[in-house]
Amino acid sequence: MKKIGFIGLGTMGLPMAANLLRKGFSLTVYNRTSEKTAELVRRGAHYAATPAEAVRDADVLITMLSNDIALRQTFYDPNGIIEGIRHGMTVIDCSTISPHMSKTLYAELADLAVDFLDAPVTGSKPAAESGTLLFMVGGREEALHEHRDVFEAMGNRIVYMGPSGSGSYAKLAHNTMVGINAIGFVEGMALAAKANIDLEKFYEIVLAGGAGSKQAELKGPKMLNRDFATQFSMQLMHKDLRLASQLTDQLQLTAPLLGLAKSVFEMGLSKGLGDQDLSAVVMCYEEWMDKKIEVCKREEVPSEELLPKLQLNIERRRSVRVPMNIRLLLSVYQWEHEGAFSGQNIEGTLYDLSDSGLQLTSTFPLAQDMFVVIHFPQDAGLPPITARIIRVISDGTGFRYGCMLSGLPPHTRIKLEEYIQLKLQETEMNEQT
Repeated sequence: MKKIGFIGLGTMGLPMAANLLRKGFSLTVYNRTSEKTAELVRRGAHYAATPAEAVRDADVLITMLSNDIALRQTFYDPNGIIEGIRHGMTVIDCSTISPHMSKTLYAELADLAVDFLDAPVTGSKPAAESGTLLFMVGGREEALHEHRDVFEAMGNRIVYMGPSGSGSYAKLAHNTMVGINAIGFVEGMALAAKANIDLEKFYEIVLAGGAGSKQAELKGPKMLNRDFATQFSMQLMHKDLRLASQLTDQLQLTAPLLGLAKSVFEMGLSKGLGDQDLSAVVMCYEEWMDKKIEVCKREEVPSEELLPKLQLNIERRRSVRVPMNIRLLLSVYQWEHEGAFSGQNIEGTLYDLSDSGLQLTSTFPLAQDMFVVIHFPQDAGLPPITARIIRVISDGTGFRYGCMLSGLPPHTRIKLEEYIQLKLQETEMNEQT
């Protein structure tokens, strides 16, 4: 089995390293804060006191660091990576860095007969924990094929993008779209709020219409309920847009929307919002129009839960509750280490009604507090409905999720009640026959 060195045990790096260990790879770990290595060492990883020590006996080195400066220092500071590197090994960098840095390290390591792959990821901490990350890879394709088993221990999709730097180019282009989409969504919500439109109803229109986007699905509930707990911070979003802006200058590409989005996030930073979720940029618009974009004020919420609970008025006539098994499509969105987010559609079923919403089942592993968008069958006539996972139960073969529904307008609730009641009646009739 290959020997792996791993440097950078942050939010994403730690579970990625844990998956490598779980898959049987020999693992040596280094982190600037050594306490973060303790759990992996307890599970069988080897501790490295320096970056050079982490790479010295490795066939593959994986780095997951915050930016260009951190990566460069880890390579070239005293006792850095370069002092332990050896001919024939491969370095896989999963950080979000500039393409220039990726290509520079590729060239410098090539002189030492070492392959360098820029392989930034999409996916959140739950994806890192479940081994379902997506890698976008630049570099020598043969090196990717040689170490596909390493990638597959941490993710379920590996996309080869092209020569060195291609992975980093793809990451910044993707994050550019995220930043612009975020500002577009906030600006539209601001216009609706200023016009005194019912924001819950307007949000439903956004999700069902041409303005729908993953940003809208992910950030709408946070904005409407004043929940700015960090999923991906404003300062990291700004950092990525700044890197993308530098890239457009180098490529002599006019990118007016990128410049505008970067400027708006800079205003958010100037207000001291850098550590909050990027959705907090809505506060800039609220200051300009002297009006908040929200559904309810915090003091009006009787419990600590900001997302309204669903109270379904559905009569269960049977004494024994059986699963409804209404097939659904779930859009699952996962945040990256630093940058945007990725998403995928998975199959699930509406299993039952819960006290605070719905119970869904799926074989796909999700985590508590994740948001999903529920797509009901076409015959339901229902728009996509956003839900937050508040309970996770595993039976060894699959998962049951208790979901709290958010921003559900009264007419949608009524239609949902009618649809589920109809399905319950059909189930009972089938049981009787």
